[in-house]
Amino acid sequence: MVVRPSEASPSGAGAPAPAESSADVGFARDMSVHHQQAVEMSFVVRDRTADESVRRLAYDIINTQANQRGMMLGWLESWGRPKSSERPPMEWMGHSVTAKDGSLMPGMATDTEMAGLRAAKGVDAEVLFLRLMTVHHRAGADMARAAQAEAGTDLVRNLAAGMVWGQESEISLMTGMLKDRGARP
Repeated sequence: MVVRPSEASPSGAGAPAPAESSADVGFARDMSVHHQQAVEMSFVVRDRTADESVRRLAYDIINTQANQRGMMLGWLESWGRPKSSERPPMEWMGHSVTAKDGSLMPGMATDTEMAGLRAAKGVDAEVLFLRLMTVHHRAGADMARAAQAEAGTDLVRNLAAGMVWGQESEISLMTGMLKDRGARP
C-alpha cells in the first residue's frame, strides 16, 4: 500500500490526516498567525530598548514561537491542508471572531497598538510590549488549552500542552518585569 503525503501523519505512523474542520488543522492555522504577531512584536521591542532582560525575553519568544510556527505550518503541509482558509479564525473552538483594527483573534494587538509599539522607545516600549505580550499570551494559552482538549493527534495535544506551560511561565515573568518598571500588567 502506498501512502500519499497528504494521508500520512507527520510522525510517519501512516494515520490519516486530520480533517479540514478538525481542531488540529484549525489550531495549527490560527496559532501560526497568532505566533507570527508575537514574533513581530518581539523584533520591534528588541530594536526599541537596550534593556537586556527585555531583549532576552524577546529573543526567547522569537526563537520559540518561530520554531513552533514552522512546525505547525509543516504539519499543515504534510496533512495536505492549506496554510490559510476562508473559514473564520477560531471557528474550530466554536468562537465567532470579528477582526477589529487589524486584530484577527483575541489577544492579538491592533494596528493602532502595533504602531504605538513601533513609535515607543526605552521603558515606554518595554512596558507597552510587556502589557501587549501578556494579553497575547493569555489568549494564546486559552487557544492551546482548547487544542489540548479537542485535538485528535498527540502531536497537537503535546505541543499545545507545552505552549500552555511556556506562556503561563512567561506571563509570570512579564508580570514581575512590569512591577520592576512601576507598571501594572
